[in-house]
Amino acid sequence: MEPNWIEVFKFSPDRAVESANVRCRDVASEEWRRVVPVLEVAAGIGEVDHATVKDLCVCVARIDQAERDLSERGLLVSAERGTVKNGAATIAAQYRTQLARYIRELGLSPSARGAITAPDTDDDDPGIWD
Repeated sequence: MEPNWIEVFKFSPDRAVESANVRCRDVASEEWRRVVPVLEVAAGIGEVDHATVKDLCVCVARIDQAERDLSERGLLVSAERGTVKNGAATIAAQYRTQLARYIRELGLSPSARGAITAPDTDDDDPGIWD
């Protein structure tokens, strides 16, 4: 079952924050709907794995948010101490590192998919308890 993204990206009375949160909800939902059906078939993920997939979707949404900030404000921004690196670059890099872990763990890259064995759906197999 898809998470309620408003619980993750909560409502904010600040219009700019709320606008970003609305987009994050949409991006996370789109990613969930893209990967969960594939993972259910290819890797046999179940309800217990949904927390990991939820975190993956949050990473994708936050990377999108950071990249939008970089596009709008640039890599360098004005601050009290002069021109500095936009913090969104660091945030995006950190989320990308975590996303790469989730991609490997869930078998979402070509090399990781090669290591995953699809669940056996052969009904003729009596199983280990028979």
